[in-house]
Amino acid sequence: MRCILYTLSLWLLAASLTRADWRQFRGNDVNGVSPDARPPAALGPETLAWQASLPGRGLSSPVVVGKRVFITASSGPTQDRLHVLSFDAADGTLLWERQFWATGRTVTHDKTCVAAPTPCSDGERLFAFYSSNDVVCLDLEGNLLWCRGLTWDHPNASNSLGMSSSPVVVGRTLIAMVENDDDSFTVGLNAETGETRWKLSRPRKANWTSPVILRGDVPERDRVLVQGATGAVVVDPLTGETDWTYADGAATIPSSVVDGEVAFLSSHGITAVRRGRSNPQVPDILWQEGALAPGTGSPAAYQGRLYLTNSAGALTCASQADGKRLWQKRLTGPFSGSPVIADGRLYIVSEKGLIQVVQLREDDAEILSTYDLGETVLCTPALDGNALYVRSDQHLWKFAAR
Repeated sequence: MRCILYTLSLWLLAASLTRADWRQFRGNDVNGVSPDARPPAALGPETLAWQASLPGRGLSSPVVVGKRVFITASSGPTQDRLHVLSFDAADGTLLWERQFWATGRTVTHDKTCVAAPTPCSDGERLFAFYSSNDVVCLDLEGNLLWCRGLTWDHPNASNSLGMSSSPVVVGRTLIAMVENDDDSFTVGLNAETGETRWKLSRPRKANWTSPVILRGDVPERDRVLVQGATGAVVVDPLTGETDWTYADGAATIPSSVVDGEVAFLSSHGITAVRRGRSNPQVPDILWQEGALAPGTGSPAAYQGRLYLTNSAGALTCASQADGKRLWQKRLTGPFSGSPVIADGRLYIVSEKGLIQVVQLREDDAEILSTYDLGETVLCTPALDGNALYVRSDQHLWKFAAR
């Protein structure tokens, strides 16, 4: 009996370690990759696990924590009704929905909406951020823990097209970028209380990129990279103190991606940088490749390679070592969302709702399957376990390997 219990405990431990969730925009490490997910290679009615209706517009991606899928939306004539929804990952049942009134500016470009930023979770709490600069923190059962209307403190923090930067949670801090043409800043909030830990003044320039995480050898050494028009700054998430700065300009739409100690910035195409070896405050530039220019979507980093889509809809694979282009594959675009990768396959959805599954090979790529959702899709898919999640304004879909 003792042997059976020991074996069962090992199996449960292995199962818990295998499930990594998908807790932030572009995954737990914000790099577009799930190392453990095994979603289906063929998408279609036979692998459609469920489809759920949504109450309003949204460009935000789903996030998955345990057996729950969370999504945000905005509704109403002026998009001032903010929604947070929780679905059962197994069958798509709506577990709960919470609604809030926006306290800030809700004007956006017609293509986007107030629920553009993707929520994030630390495994215990869910943090929802909106273009209106409202931040809502709930527990996983939907109970409100705290909320912040950042516009009350910063009434000029907005731009004419709408905000869309997704927050990240690192340790005990939620980092949100509120970068715009007027009162521009990035803020670190106490994840437990919502109080401001630090505030970093940023260039007065509209910016739609999202922060990325530089993992340290221990959690206390994790850092956050904030990219904007003038370049990028790497800060301590707990204190906001600057580690190092890259000051040669960067894109304001596609975000950067990190793999190990190297950050691949959307700057002059792609620029590979790391913390300086001789002077820690001045980064080492490893290479710079102008031909690698991502479109709206952000690059993904996977097994020593970079994968990015350009404005023409072409998928490019490049070496992380030197930026050399290894191959290019024509896909059906255009794309607003970013690619995600699991089990050697890349998943991406066009703006017209065409999901494309691409097998990644050493020297080329093969399109394994496509499936037309028939609705406009502007978000990045989410991965978890054997599943792929995609949302439009009207629906949330789950595709799962059987």
